[in-house]
Amino acid sequence: MEFKTDILQLRKGPYENGAALGRHLSGKPIVNVFKSITKAAINIEKMEGILKAYSPHLLDELKGIADGLEIPYHKAAALFSGYDVPKVAAMGCTAVMTKDFYVRNYDFSPEFYDGIFTLSENLPALASAGYNLQAIGRHDGVNEKGLAAGLHFVSHDGYQEGLSAWTSVRMVLDTCATVREAAELLKEIPHAACYNFSLADSFGNQGAVEASPDKVLIRQGPEEFHSCVNHFRSEEMAGKNREHIDGSIKRTGYLDLVGSKQLSFQQTFDLLRDSESPLFFTDYEDLFGTLHTFGYSFQDSQIVTSLCQGDPLRINLKKWLAGKDIEQTAMQGKI
Repeated sequence: MEFKTDILQLRKGPYENGAALGRHLSGKPIVNVFKSITKAAINIEKMEGILKAYSPHLLDELKGIADGLEIPYHKAAALFSGYDVPKVAAMGCTAVMTKDFYVRNYDFSPEFYDGIFTLSENLPALASAGYNLQAIGRHDGVNEKGLAAGLHFVSHDGYQEGLSAWTSVRMVLDTCATVREAAELLKEIPHAACYNFSLADSFGNQGAVEASPDKVLIRQGPEEFHSCVNHFRSEEMAGKNREHIDGSIKRTGYLDLVGSKQLSFQQTFDLLRDSESPLFFTDYEDLFGTLHTFGYSFQDSQIVTSLCQGDPLRINLKKWLAGKDIEQTAMQGKI
């Protein structure tokens, strides 16, 4: 099956960018998918209170999406804000972080995939590039300061009304420059479920934030190689893991071997996107198939990304930030 992701390049304000995104989503099947998995209405006041405190520009973006889709604002808020989203099925993800690069796979089902990669200048937010999830959220990405971030589902332990991990990733990319700043923000956000957040920055810092509805810890150390998968590794948070995490533990062991080989950025990217790799999955019907690989080199500001079994796209982030648009309008893959 052919698999496609559109590329959007947005260089206006939050409302205008949101309206462009809304127009792009108009008539897309993914909007009906969102309708099927979100609530008809959410507590607008609570959602707005959180976003006003940490990322007020996202409210303007939501208003733009509403107008672009020609739907009421309260409906757009329920569909796309990432607040009070009912439990979604488990998703898998693998990330490698070093002082030189960040590389990650996203594993889930194409039925719940936005199919949008956005490069965005969105003042007053930081510019960023990443894969959309539920429109305003992000699976993963990097911002103009060289902070890379991604989400990794862990469990629904202690599930509560709160923000989705993908909206949290977007807020990190929009407002933070370092791993420390991202960790501090993630400590403040009210999380709905248990997720790991993989982080690395241009200052050579890497780590993973283990976040649950009632506690948030950062896992950092002196090592020059970090990995992040789908279970909490700290003793304090381990009790929140799902019952069956054998696959996640197995990936961790394999990644430890990868770290010992000191692979280059390109070698690591090629390893994760290789359909024969132990880190690449094809269980799409069981919501566990590799959909994209995303990588960023801190040394030369180079984004390299590809859809499953597709050709890599290379983007010089510095050149894009300087105003040079890329020519590509879509990426192709195969499932």
